[in-house]
Amino acid sequence: MLFEAEQSGLEVAQLLGALFAYQPTPLVPLSAVTHACGLASVQIKDEGARLGLKSFKALGGAYAVIKLVRQRAAETLGRHVALAELPRPASGSLALPEQGAVDTPAHPEVRQAAQQMTFTCATDGNHGLSVAAGARLMGARAVIFVHEGVSAERCAAIEAFGARLSVVGGSYDDAVAEALRQSRARDWLLVSDTSWEGYTETPRLVMQGYSVLAHELLTQLSAPPTHVFLQAGVGGFAAAIAAALAGHYPRAMARVIVVEPARAACLYASLHAGRAVRIDARESTLMAMLECYEPSLLAWESLKHAATAFMTVEDQGALEAMRILARPAVAAESLVAGESGAAGLAGLLAACRSPEARAALGLDASARVLLVNTESATDAARYVAAVGASPAAIAARAARA
Repeated sequence: MLFEAEQSGLEVAQLLGALFAYQPTPLVPLSAVTHACGLASVQIKDEGARLGLKSFKALGGAYAVIKLVRQRAAETLGRHVALAELPRPASGSLALPEQGAVDTPAHPEVRQAAQQMTFTCATDGNHGLSVAAGARLMGARAVIFVHEGVSAERCAAIEAFGARLSVVGGSYDDAVAEALRQSRARDWLLVSDTSWEGYTETPRLVMQGYSVLAHELLTQLSAPPTHVFLQAGVGGFAAAIAAALAGHYPRAMARVIVVEPARAACLYASLHAGRAVRIDARESTLMAMLECYEPSLLAWESLKHAATAFMTVEDQGALEAMRILARPAVAAESLVAGESGAAGLAGLLAACRSPEARAALGLDASARVLLVNTESATDAARYVAAVGASPAAIAARAARA
């Protein structure tokens, strides 16, 4: 078992509530998609405003950093470190404080422990931003490795939190390898959102952070979903949500469909190989946050049992889904979704258009589908190119709805 998912989500929510002006993200009905697909309901949980970082990843890396600092401080001091001794951000979230605003720092002994720690990871953008934000808040250092395909806007967002950025040639997986090598050579703390043989404890913390999303869902859903479309890169998010839902609804098991970019489908390939495999890097996908070529071992071991199906979607499908979510007629409000955030909807639309897939998955008039918009627009220029309007314009449209 990954962890006691429901209990873990409660614990994470309690920590977030103690440190931040924490609010659950909304669950939004997609009325036009429900009607067009001939289903009972389609709902999407919108992670675009999660803790000020525009992505569910805010829950993982930062949570792991906070937990690791708290553990190190407790070991150093030889006593329990209370939540009251942790910092309080002036922004109320992980976002940078406004000019003139000052965070309430951690207890001096806790901050002293944090100052001796350097956190590192590889990222396509969102996970590294979360690690950097957590390190800044706690008073620790961060070194974040990105591959050469990560956009300038996403790199600048990470650097704004005081992290040192290191660009690695190749793909995300090459950046993972370099982060591991440097962490071993320099005694840095690697906070990876993927796992491998011999390295699972910190990725487990990251996945525990994600479980608060599921904890919120369990209070928001009026009925258990029959189908859940979950996008995946290395698979940590999909595994965490699938585990939590299965634990809460043991007699109403939802069909879990894992959705990957066709150009980076390592879990799909692992299914056919019968084991976790690394695939060759191909032409980059627009779904940059999902562009991973080797699955997390923890996630694969869970998903190979929990998932009903694995499927791939093309980049054009993700772009279509972004545009659909931006339309006010589709949802109770327009949603700003990045390419990766819209991938679950892209998977649902592709399945509903295929008579064979629709029949195999049981997507009929009784189906209650759950989706997650895992990210907002983390690169505004790319969003405008895809949707034809700025994230701010879409958000303003939603505010008027």
